[in-house]
Amino acid sequence: MHTMIIDLSEIGPLTDKQLFQICSNNSEVRFERTAKGELIAMSPSGAFSGFLNARFVSALDKWNAESERGIVFDSSAGFSLRNKAMRAPDASWVRIETWEQLTEEQKDEFPPVCPDFICEIMSPSDRLRSMQEKMEEWIANGCRLGWLFYPKNESAYIYRPNTEVEVVSSFDVILEGGDVLPGFRFDLKRLRRI
Repeated sequence: MHTMIIDLSEIGPLTDKQLFQICSNNSEVRFERTAKGELIAMSPSGAFSGFLNARFVSALDKWNAESERGIVFDSSAGFSLRNKAMRAPDASWVRIETWEQLTEEQKDEFPPVCPDFICEIMSPSDRLRSMQEKMEEWIANGCRLGWLFYPKNESAYIYRPNTEVEVVSSFDVILEGGDVLPGFRFDLKRLRRI
């Protein structure tokens, strides 16, 4: 996935409604907004990255259908964070109690919530440091558990508030959702190249 940063400092910050309209009018491009107000335009991911994302989202959704604890989102869902960024992780989950507090309009646009859980799966063009910074931003904005997968190196990074990042250096591991996603287990072998 290739990215382009668009500096909007001359016109001022985009409101959430303006950003939502830009995204709606340009559905072939995935957008995010940084905390500084920069607009990031991203091309669609490659087929293999899309396959891995679908594999993970389907596993998360299956667990959620059984537990009925929240709402699962794929990479097309964006969230307005308290630092003014709008980010769209590859997969995310929000507790049902949080979701039910939103208005119907908020649910239809970029809800002003930070998911309890997010997952990012690095594509070949992603840079590790920038993805790690993005994960730190999620945690700083209220995410309780974040998983960053790096399929090329078969490694994973586990993020939690007030805790050192845990590095998993093999895909011969099953990750567990702990108290954030009780009972959710994901076999990292499912992210290996096929």
